[in-house]
Amino acid sequence: MSKKIKNLIEKELNAKFSPLDGVAVISPKGIGGTKTNLLRRRLGAKGVKFTVVKNTLAKRAASSTKLKGFEVLLDGPSAVVYGKASIATIARMLIEEGKNDEKLELRGVFFDGEAYPGAKGVEQVSKLPTREEAIASIVAAILGPGRKLAGAVKGPGGKLAGVLKAIEEKAKDAPAAAAAAV
Repeated sequence: MSKKIKNLIEKELNAKFSPLDGVAVISPKGIGGTKTNLLRRRLGAKGVKFTVVKNTLAKRAASSTKLKGFEVLLDGPSAVVYGKASIATIARMLIEEGKNDEKLELRGVFFDGEAYPGAKGVEQVSKLPTREEAIASIVAAILGPGRKLAGAVKGPGGKLAGVLKAIEEKAKDAPAAAAAAV
């Protein structure tokens, strides 16, 4: 491959890697062309992309992005999996794909400056909450004490209102009972 072509590929990879916060790396070794295309389609339907890379070019392209340091996952034939989905969602997808095809080798996940190598790393990342799940748990934690406070404030007030209503009903019934007694 000529130096000009390598530079073009490096620029293209840099453009792909620049907006990314994290990626997963798999090995396409041993997976046939048909299975690779099916994998691309299934991942693509979920908004995830799959790019086979030359390790040296990927290392150079990632050196000026947030992915600097992910080269520890590049060993032998490598494919980078990335997309708009959260990295935990991508890890979950890859675990599902790994169950469908035993030849799929999960190299690891890289995000937030840390590498999670191997299938264990992918599994560890898949257990992390997605952005939406994290926001939901924070909102639930914030609203929990508010609900308790509202219940504490409403509880005695509700009891007091019930007692006042009972007294009012007795007061209405008392003149009718007095008139009936006469």
